[in-house]
Amino acid sequence: MIGFFECLKISKAIFKTLILTFFYHHPNIFVILFIYFSSMKKILLILFTVVFIMSCKTESKKEVLSPVTKDTSVDQIDLSKYPQGYQDVLAAHGGLSLWNTMQSLTFKLPKENGDEVHTTDLKTRDVVVETEKYQIGSLNGKVWLAQDSTYYPKNRARFYHNLMFYFYAMPFILADDGIVYSETASLEKDGISYPGIKIAYQSNVGDSPDDEYILYYHPESKKMEWLAYTVTRGQGSKSTDFHFIKYDKWQEVNGLLLPEELTWYKTESNLPTEPRGKPRIFTNVDIDASHMGANFYTMPDNGVYVDE
Repeated sequence: MIGFFECLKISKAIFKTLILTFFYHHPNIFVILFIYFSSMKKILLILFTVVFIMSCKTESKKEVLSPVTKDTSVDQIDLSKYPQGYQDVLAAHGGLSLWNTMQSLTFKLPKENGDEVHTTDLKTRDVVVETEKYQIGSLNGKVWLAQDSTYYPKNRARFYHNLMFYFYAMPFILADDGIVYSETASLEKDGISYPGIKIAYQSNVGDSPDDEYILYYHPESKKMEWLAYTVTRGQGSKSTDFHFIKYDKWQEVNGLLLPEELTWYKTESNLPTEPRGKPRIFTNVDIDASHMGANFYTMPDNGVYVDE
């Protein structure tokens, strides 16, 4: 008796013979089937390739959507228009780039007749000086005075409203537009030779374009040490008499080196001799990128414009 597996082998042989005989007599059908199955292989290959590429793109998209670290670096600016000595001073005090990111500056100036709180918008230069008895401010260049009596002289408000800010914002304030820099002799004081940079203003710049300044800095630390300045407001011409301020101490606030004490000096032959009085101390200093708000510098209801 023929076994099962032998029957299976005979059946496969007969099947192959029948298939070959069929395609021998019908070659067109063989060609069609061959093309069909060959095309299917190509299609499957193409589909596989497309799926692979799409999966790679998906992985790439996932990488793009991953968390990105926020860039907190300070934009660099071109300092080439400033003298090298002044560039060194700016760097020693934290850098002009960092200063330019700041929006508001506030400090308290203690005085015997009442503390003053000075707040300045570093972009618009709007100012508010607050005391218990009066307020002085400016908005868009118009200076105002607010008080319940005649305690503060109206004719002094414009001169004083931003005076302490200019002294306090050294050395950065001397990077304003419209300034002309020139070389000047060093200041010889207490055995140290302080290099100097002379500053003058172009015409029609600021309230007192005829004022002149000289910034003196330490030859090693590059920190600002002295400021010489003239006062021409109300005189109608330039002055040759220089006043001197010693920048005794500095304090670091948000990465910037700002004054802590200023001492005015007596002068002789346009040179500083000895302190004129006690240092002026600046406390509660804050400088940051926050804006005080649109209404902060607006004149109060009881205020008047000093130039009207």
